[in-house]
Amino acid sequence: MIGRLTGQLAFRGPDHVLIDVGGVGYLVTCSSRTLANLPAKGSLVSLYTDLLVREDLLQLFGFQTMAEKEWYRLLCTVQGVGSKAALAILGALGPEGVSRAIALGDTNSVKAAPGVGPKIALRVVNELKDKAPAVMAMAGQAPDLTLPSGAPTAPIDLEAVIEAPSAPPPDATAQADALSALANLGYAPSDAATAVLQAASDTPGLGTPALIRAALRLLAPKE
Repeated sequence: MIGRLTGQLAFRGPDHVLIDVGGVGYLVTCSSRTLANLPAKGSLVSLYTDLLVREDLLQLFGFQTMAEKEWYRLLCTVQGVGSKAALAILGALGPEGVSRAIALGDTNSVKAAPGVGPKIALRVVNELKDKAPAVMAMAGQAPDLTLPSGAPTAPIDLEAVIEAPSAPPPDATAQADALSALANLGYAPSDAATAVLQAASDTPGLGTPALIRAALRLLAPKE
């Protein structure tokens, strides 16, 4: 299984890239959002990958974060959602947007993805809601392998690059920490995820303590 590729971006197509890794070119299919976030041709890139194996096909899919990869894998488990639809949803919403839409039961956001109808959107939300907390926690812990757009094309120490990945976004870290704290307090994962994402949406940029307090207010019994 090929789990990650790091090399030179040799070619960018409408739905894929060619990554040169030590003289071997790997064709990697990506979402529109991932493609838009990649640096210029000739730059150094690193992507998590998932290999689809069929009787007549070997196809690599690439993702900038482990959370994006995990959502792709989970989306593909939903009946009626194949690789194309999963990438369309991720391209439209991004991994954070997918987490938010599923945890909050927002089918309208899911069906906004190209080729995704209301029945599929409802199925995605219903089947994956209980799995959103785990991916949210992953988003705050797993490194983002996106490399600087100005990365040199000359040979460099790739291991040094991988050993020092960029930090996850502060919002993702705060949400993951808040989710963990609520789980420790005994709240159900789906309820905790809904409260954390609602609090983060209501007041963007909250740190972990403030986010926990806001989520607890949402979880408090209504009189």
